[in-house]
Amino acid sequence: MKIKKFIIAATMLTAVFALAACSNGSSSSKSEVDTIKSNGKLVVALSPDYPPFEYKTMVDGKDKIVGADIDLANKIADKLGVKVELSPMSFDNILAAVSSGKADVAISAVSANPERKKTFDFSNGYYTPYNEIVIKKTELSKYSSLADFKGKTLAGQKGSTQEIAIKDQIAGASLVSLTDSGDEITEVLTGKVDGTVLEDMIAKSYVAVNPELAIANVKIPVTEAEADMAVAMKKGSKDLQKEINAVIKELKDSGEMEKIIEKNYTESKSAE
Repeated sequence: MKIKKFIIAATMLTAVFALAACSNGSSSSKSEVDTIKSNGKLVVALSPDYPPFEYKTMVDGKDKIVGADIDLANKIADKLGVKVELSPMSFDNILAAVSSGKADVAISAVSANPERKKTFDFSNGYYTPYNEIVIKKTELSKYSSLADFKGKTLAGQKGSTQEIAIKDQIAGASLVSLTDSGDEITEVLTGKVDGTVLEDMIAKSYVAVNPELAIANVKIPVTEAEADMAVAMKKGSKDLQKEINAVIKELKDSGEMEKIIEKNYTESKSAE
């Protein structure tokens, strides 16, 4: 009798552990897409100081974040059947926000370079950038090659590939790291730095609304660090990566991605 009770108890205990294991397995296997759908929102980390990709403007008397990356985020959210929640922060914190789970993705003109790919998954690229040097228009004649920037001070955004470009590709230039690209432009305008390195579309957007500025007639070679802009997500987010890649492919194949960027570039030139 005791043996029978023991067998029954052991069987029940085994069943309990089996159920617990199934429950834990189900919980741990919940995908990023499932979590986002369950939450009803896609949380996007971004640094809204990079027109035309993300920047602040006044809409109906209210401060609003707009740009090509926001349009892309909305397209992704539409496919997932959720809303977008923007989480603005400094650029050097956006990947940390994804890593810590404070954001689902980072969509902020992020270059998917080899170093970042070691830690994060990235979507396919949606835009191929190159770097430009923004200077005062009155000093255009001073610069015809990268060598002319030897001994000059150049601003670059903290945590960006532009910092790398200044350190690795512009010999003899001094790097001034700043948190916000708007601060970089202000430093150029006030003469505190000789120039700033920005991605091409961002450089064009700032020059368009600051007639005192110009893009130097100098070419910075494209390296691996200037990889395509892509959506960053946690390592192992294969299902989410697949969904986002499908959206990007559709937008690029139809030509809509290019139109989105051009539209936002035009609008950023007249933004308040």
